[in-house]
Amino acid sequence: MSASTAPAAPSVHRRALITWLAVYPTITLALSLLGSVLGGLALPLETLFLTAIVVPLAVYVIVPALMKANAHLTRR
Repeated sequence: MSASTAPAAPSVHRRALITWLAVYPTITLALSLLGSVLGGLALPLETLFLTAIVVPLAVYVIVPALMKANAHLTRR
C-alpha cells in the first residue's frame, strides 16, 4: 500500500450533510438575490431557472470544495 492512497469516501450520511450544506445556502442566496426578478413567473418556471443556477454551482463548485475540506478535516 502506497502513501498516496486516497482516503475512504465519507459515509452516505456525511455526503448527505455535505450536499445539504451546499444546496440550502445556495438556494437561499439565489432566492434572496433573484426572488424579485423571478417572483412574477409561474412556480415551475421559477423553479426551472433557480435549479439551472443552483445545481451546476453546487455540483461543480461547492460540493467538491466541501468534500475537499471534509477530507482535510478527517485526515487530522
